[in-house]
Amino acid sequence: MTLSNCLLAAAALAGLPALLLLLSLFGRVRGKFLRACAAVLLLAAAIPLAGAGWLLRNYAWLVADQPVATISLQKLAPQRFLTTLVPTGKPAMVSELYGDEWQLDARVLRWQLPVVLAGVPPVYQLERLSGRYEDPRAESTRPRSVRDLRREWDFWQWQQRWATRVHLADARWGSAAYLPMLDGASYRVAINARGGLVAVPADARTEALLRAAGW
Repeated sequence: MTLSNCLLAAAALAGLPALLLLLSLFGRVRGKFLRACAAVLLLAAAIPLAGAGWLLRNYAWLVADQPVATISLQKLAPQRFLTTLVPTGKPAMVSELYGDEWQLDARVLRWQLPVVLAGVPPVYQLERLSGRYEDPRAESTRPRSVRDLRREWDFWQWQQRWATRVHLADARWGSAAYLPMLDGASYRVAINARGGLVAVPADARTEALLRAAGW
C-alpha cells in the first residue's frame, strides 16, 4: 500500500465516526456537547490526513531497490526518437525526444522531525523525461524536449507555496539516469534505497546496440 493510500485510509477511519457523531446530534440524545467535541477532533485529524494523502498521490515508498519504469525507443529521424515510458503500475506515456540520450529525473522526499520519529520511510516520484545532446554546446542551439511527469499539484509544490515554514520534508535531494537513444533499444530503470536512479539494458539486443555504439 502506498503512503497516499495509508493516509487516505486513516482519514476515512477518523472521518466516518466523526460523521456518525454529527448525525447523532440531530436526535434527542444526551451528551450532545461531548459528541460534538469528539466529532470536531476527529474531523480535525481526518481533513489534514486526507489532504496529505491527495498531495502525495504520485509518490511511492523508498524502502529497497525497486523497479520504477521501462523505456523503449524508436528512431524517427537523426536525433529524434519516439520514446515510450512505462512507470511501474501506471499507463504508458509516449513522447517525442530530441538529442542523443534520454534522461529520467526523480525527486526524493526525506522526512524531517517529527515525521521521521514515526518511522515513515522516504518516498519518491518521477519528475521529468527529457532528451539531451552528447555535445553540451548543442543544448543552447538545438531543439529541446521535456516531458513533465508530475501531477498538477503534489506535496512538495504545496509545501513550497503555502507552508515554507513547516519543515516536514526535505526534497532538495534528487537523482537522474541517462543512456543513449538507440533505435529499438529498451531499458529498465530502478531506484535504490539511497534514492539513486540506475538504468540498465532490458535485453540482449540493447546490450549489443550499446556495445556497437561504444558504450
